[in-house]
Amino acid sequence: MTYSPVKTINMLKSTSVESEVGAEAELKHEQAIVRLAISDYVMLTKPRIILLLLIITFVPMFLAAPAAPGGWLIFWTMVGGFLAAGGANALNQYADRDIDHVMVRTRRRPLPGGRMSPAQVLIFGIVLAGLSFALLWWQVNLLAASIALFGLLFYVFVYTLLLKRSSTQNIVVGGLAGAVPPLVGWAAAANEISLLPIIMLLIVFYWTPPHFWALALMRQKEYRAAGVPMLPVVVGERETHRQIVVYSVLLLLISVLPTWLRHLGPVYLALALLLNGVFLWQAVDIWRKPTNTNIWRLYKFSLLFLALLFLAMGVDHLFYTVPAD
Repeated sequence: MTYSPVKTINMLKSTSVESEVGAEAELKHEQAIVRLAISDYVMLTKPRIILLLLIITFVPMFLAAPAAPGGWLIFWTMVGGFLAAGGANALNQYADRDIDHVMVRTRRRPLPGGRMSPAQVLIFGIVLAGLSFALLWWQVNLLAASIALFGLLFYVFVYTLLLKRSSTQNIVVGGLAGAVPPLVGWAAAANEISLLPIIMLLIVFYWTPPHFWALALMRQKEYRAAGVPMLPVVVGERETHRQIVVYSVLLLLISVLPTWLRHLGPVYLALALLLNGVFLWQAVDIWRKPTNTNIWRLYKFSLLFLALLFLAMGVDHLFYTVPAD
């Protein structure tokens, strides 16, 4: 065979190009795996749900003291709150790993999707919980850290492990866990708890059942298949419609308490009556005409309702001065 320098050089170039292409493809593949892993860890925290929790943590910080809280205090409180809620959500998914594959809205999570192991999720949740407590204690105060930890433990042990699969009141009692963020925000700014943040807790507590029962009405077949005794699965749709109206009335009464007790002023009262009026009207509309459209409308509005109600407190605070005792 005759040696050809040109042919040899071309072969070397071709091999080099193929090697570079292979290395580039492998690098992109590794980057895609890393992005997917990060995405899965973020998914475990349920960031869209946490956004609402951070809003109802943020506003009480401005109502707790005469002066606005400092930027770093807000930042560390938000980070600590995110870690606590994210840890609770991850531990919830660890506990529900045997049923999440049954439900359409949960089957794409990392555990039922087979992308993570139970041990990874458990360790991740515990680490977030520990970081949250340590960070809030270090950068905020012990009271805020303790309240956040209480909410996490209540959500995991009382709601997820004790009540979720055993009682139709799972959402009612378990709602206490999701109602603690206003206490965390208030404690972060004032290092104490007073009547107004307790009323805020009650607002979230009474908001929770109609919010989740609307979702349960839409997903009751999935809850039944998973063995979760949500209210419409056990007592039926009609009683669930009635309970939604009852809790919507209680929510309205609790929502106007801050003005009646002279903690908030007329701006908040007007906005609270408007928002609760829409909420109650939609609840009654479900009771009168229980269509999927009406139920889904209440569920979506309930998310906006809670955020706007707390923002109304903040707006009112700009114009209203709490009378001296």
